[in-house]
Amino acid sequence: MKFTSKQHLLRWIMIVISFLTISLILWNTYQFFQKFKEEERVKMENFSQAQIELGKVIDLNGNISDFPLKIIQSNSSTPMIIEDSEGNFQSKNIELISEDSQGYLKTLSEKFKDQNKPIPVIYNGKTLSTMYYGNSELLNKLKYYPFALLLIFLLFSAVVWLFYKSTQVASQNKLWTGMAKETAHQIGTPLSSLIGWTELLKIDAVNPDYISEIEKDIKRLETITDRFSKIGSKPLLKTSDIVLATIESFNYLKARNSKLITFEIKAPETEILVALNIELFSWAIENLVKNGIDAMKGQGHIIVSLESTGTMVFINIIDRGKGITKKLFKKIFETGFTSKKRGWGLGLSLSKRIIEEYHSGKIKVLQSEKEVGTTMQISLKTL
Repeated sequence: MKFTSKQHLLRWIMIVISFLTISLILWNTYQFFQKFKEEERVKMENFSQAQIELGKVIDLNGNISDFPLKIIQSNSSTPMIIEDSEGNFQSKNIELISEDSQGYLKTLSEKFKDQNKPIPVIYNGKTLSTMYYGNSELLNKLKYYPFALLLIFLLFSAVVWLFYKSTQVASQNKLWTGMAKETAHQIGTPLSSLIGWTELLKIDAVNPDYISEIEKDIKRLETITDRFSKIGSKPLLKTSDIVLATIESFNYLKARNSKLITFEIKAPETEILVALNIELFSWAIENLVKNGIDAMKGQGHIIVSLESTGTMVFINIIDRGKGITKKLFKKIFETGFTSKKRGWGLGLSLSKRIIEEYHSGKIKVLQSEKEVGTTMQISLKTL
């Protein structure tokens, strides 16, 4: 128990460390983005200052200095629009995709204004022009990087959640397997005693009919013990006639249920061979039939039918019970789900595991209608 607690604690420590690591990466990325954005702002302010200096150089000397020009020409990535005092627009690092270039640049300058605060070019107290600039291609790509990390964070959270849930399910399965094997072990002792007492009754010349019925129930207990002992391990599948296996299960239930339940079976006269573990398959059939009887509140009509397409065999269990709403078609097979006031919610879950995991078949609610009835269907591959 202590070892399990340590494992649980270690798992949560790893999860917390992972979350903190991803959060730190997200925070650092955001800080880097803001710093890069500030640097672009400084670069554009230097560009506007270079324009002023260029104007000064022209005024004083009548020719252009190389240094301001180099600063202006150094901008090869940041998209930029310059609006002069007369409202005319010029651009740099922008591909003009419209014949009305002035109208296009005016619209684009409004968009840039939302991205970054415009920089006025002022000389001698007079605004010569206004510079609008957008985010560079690198900055645009970097802008979406935190969202990508956030998506990774969410995916990681989903993986952690699924891992945690699967661990819980595995623990539950281990518990149920242990309980089933222990039940099989506990039944074994009184079962051996019953077999011994039956032999004594034979010696005492008790009515053979009574002994025959006792032996049937002993055989039934042996079957139940065998079923429980197989849970959690891969059962052995043998080539068997599924028609005969279904009829035997059907007859057993028919003989041991109330006369208020009428049973009907529709099966072909020819055998249908399937890779089958008869004990587990009959358990699944019994669970489905008992579930139908419960749905009819102990009185009504149950039909079991078998149909074969050559490659597949379909076993339908039809009841005339209260029916199931469509949204519960899959949920009823979940471990622990039950609509009864008393019950563990294991019957259908166990049947699903027997058919789908052990026999590689399918089990589903074929159809159901409120207050009309339900048809459960098992489908298996034939040999």
